[in-house]
Amino acid sequence: MKISLNWLNDYIETGLSAEQIAEILSDLGFPCEGIEKLDDDTVVDIEVTSNRGDCLGYIGVARELAVSTGKELKIPAVKLDESGTDVTKLASVEIREPELCGRYTARIVEGVKIGPSPDWIVRRLEAAGMRSVNNVVDATNYAMLETGQPPHAFDYDKLKQGKIIVRKAIAGERIVSIDGSKCDLNPDMLVIADAESPVAIAGVMGGLASEVDGSTTKILLEDAWFDPVIVRTTARKLSLPSEASFRFARIVDIEKVDWASQRTCQLITQLAGGKVARGVVDVYPKKQPVLKVNMRLARLKKLLGIEIPREDVLRILGALKFEPRLENDTAACTVPSWRSDVDREVDLIEEIARVYGYHKVHTEKKIQIEVTPVNARQKLTDSVVTYLNACGFYETINVSFTDNSVAGLFNEPDAAFLSVKDESRKSANMLRQTLIGSLMGVLQTNVNAKNLPCRIFEIAGTFVPVAGKSDGLPVEKTKLALVCDGDLRELSGVIEGLIRNISRDANVEFKPADLKWAQTGAQIMVNSQTIGTAGVAGSSIKEKFDFKEITSCAAEIDFEFLLQLDRGLLKVKPIPRFPAIQRDLSIIVDEQVPWSEIVKAVQKKASLELEQVNFTDIYRGKGIPSDRKSVTLSLQFRDEDGTLTHETVDAFQKEIVQSLAESVAAVLRDS
Repeated sequence: MKISLNWLNDYIETGLSAEQIAEILSDLGFPCEGIEKLDDDTVVDIEVTSNRGDCLGYIGVARELAVSTGKELKIPAVKLDESGTDVTKLASVEIREPELCGRYTARIVEGVKIGPSPDWIVRRLEAAGMRSVNNVVDATNYAMLETGQPPHAFDYDKLKQGKIIVRKAIAGERIVSIDGSKCDLNPDMLVIADAESPVAIAGVMGGLASEVDGSTTKILLEDAWFDPVIVRTTARKLSLPSEASFRFARIVDIEKVDWASQRTCQLITQLAGGKVARGVVDVYPKKQPVLKVNMRLARLKKLLGIEIPREDVLRILGALKFEPRLENDTAACTVPSWRSDVDREVDLIEEIARVYGYHKVHTEKKIQIEVTPVNARQKLTDSVVTYLNACGFYETINVSFTDNSVAGLFNEPDAAFLSVKDESRKSANMLRQTLIGSLMGVLQTNVNAKNLPCRIFEIAGTFVPVAGKSDGLPVEKTKLALVCDGDLRELSGVIEGLIRNISRDANVEFKPADLKWAQTGAQIMVNSQTIGTAGVAGSSIKEKFDFKEITSCAAEIDFEFLLQLDRGLLKVKPIPRFPAIQRDLSIIVDEQVPWSEIVKAVQKKASLELEQVNFTDIYRGKGIPSDRKSVTLSLQFRDEDGTLTHETVDAFQKEIVQSLAESVAAVLRDS
C-alpha cells in the first residue's frame, strides 16, 4: 500500500522522516518496499499481510504509528447536513443471503453536481496509485483509502424502484462491469440487484448501467460487509480484480460500516454539493458479539523467553485498544472490531512482541540443543521404510482426501464419510478411509508414463466416522498400504518378510476373504489376529484406473498393530558345521488348497532335521486337470550333529509325502 506522508499527516503528526516511518512500520510487521520522492510529497510503499485488512487504509496505518510513537491519532470528525427527506421513503434494502452479506447500509445524497475534483484530491489519489474520475467517484475512492472500507455510489435514478436486493446470481444472468467487462454470472456469486436485474457484483465491481456519470444528480451510497471467501472466489472466476475486492477479501470492520458511510457522504457533499437524506437504511441481520480474550502473563514470558515489565504489557495492549483489565496475573482483553486477526491468547502475545520490539529478544552466540531420543514409533517407521526400500518399494505422500468415485470402489454405497466444505475441493473433499485408492492413482500415473515395474507404499492416517455420531470426531488410524504391478505372491512375501523383520517369531497367514475391490482377496493374519487385507485388483479398479495391460495388487495393514508386536531378543547362532540336503517336490492338489495348508501338512510329520519349507513354483496347464494345480516346494534338511545321508533323507521325505496325501489329497507329479 502506498502511503503519502502529506495525507498521513491528517491523522497523525509524527515529525519523522520517511525513512524513520518506514523503519518503524517494518519493525511492526509492515516491511517497506520502496520510498518515492514527489514534487512536494514523499510516498512510502509498504507491504500489508493478508491478515491485516485493517491496515489497508490510512487510519489503520496511523493507528499503528500512534501505538509505536505515542503520538495522538486524529480521526476525522463527521457531521452530516441532512435534509428533511426520510431516506426510507426513497430506498429499501433486502438481504437474502445474510451469511454472505452480514450488513448493508444505504444513504441517499440529492442534488449533487458531477464535475472534476479539486487538485488536492487528485494529487492524493495519484500518489496512492489511483486516477481521478469525477468528484463523486473520487470521494468514494478517497474514503476507501482513508477508512479501508470500500463504498460504492449508484446513480439512484438508474435503479428500478429504489430497491437494493442482495442475493445470489441466477444462472444465465449477465452484467457489464464499469470497466466494460462482460461477466457471465452463476449461482455461486453474490450480486447487488434492483427490482429487476443485477446492478453490481457484490464486493467486486459495480455495473456500467448504474454508474455515476455527468447526468447524475441523486446518489445511493452503499457501504457493506461481504463474506471474504465469496468475494475472493468471484473476483478470480471473473478475472476481475479491484481495490474493493482486495479489501473485502481481507475482512473489513463490520462495526464501522455506518461510520464509513457517514464519512463518505461527508466527502461527497464537500466535493459535489447536495444534501444527505435524513437517516440510513441499515440492515444488520446478526450483530457480532464482542470478543473477549485472556492472556496469562506467565504464558507471555514462557512463549517469548523474555521478561516484559507488566506496565509495558498493559501500556501496549491499551494503545492497541484491547482495553486490558488485570485479573490475578491475567490480562482480560476486549478485541476491537477492526482486529479480525486476533482471537487467541497467542495472538495477543504476538501483538506485544512486535510492538515491544523483536530486537529486545536476547540472543546468544552459541545455543545448546538437547537431543531427544527417537521414540518407538519413529524407530518402527524408519525400519519399515528401510525394509520396503530394500524390496524395491518407493514411499509416496498423498493428500488425505478422495472423491466419491474412488471411495465407492472400496466402501459400501451407504457408508458414512467425513468431508470438508471447501470451494476448491468440490470433487475430492472426502477424508480417506483407505489409502489404496490414492496409491492406485499414483500407479496409474506411472503406468501412463511407462515407468514399470512400479512398487509404492504410503504410511498415513485414515478417518472413519463413529456410527451414530454425526457430530463426533472420527476414528483416526494410521495404516500402511502397498500397491504394485505384478504377482500377489510377491506382495505377500514382502509383507511376511516385513512382519518377520519386526517380530522374528510371528506366525503370518493369508486366509482367503471376499473383498469388494479384489477379484482374489485375503485377510492378513498375524498370531491369529487380523491386521489387514491384501488382494488382486478386480474389474472395477481396472476400469476406473484404466489398467488394461497390467495386473495390480494391493495390501493395507494396521500400522498400530505393528507397534504392538513383540520384537523379542535377537538370537545369534553359529554357522552350521554340516551341509544341508535339499529336495524338491512337485505335487498336484485341488485348486482351492492354499499354500498354508500344504505347509501345515509338511510340518505335521516332519522330523527335527527339516530346516526350511520354501515355495518354488506353481503350474496350471497341459497334463494338469482343470480343477487342480501343480505346486513345487523345496525342503531343506540338516543335522547339527553330523552329516545326513540321502537314505536318511529319503525316509524323512517319504513321511512328508504320506502326510501331504492324507491332509490335502496330494499326489506326486510324474513329470
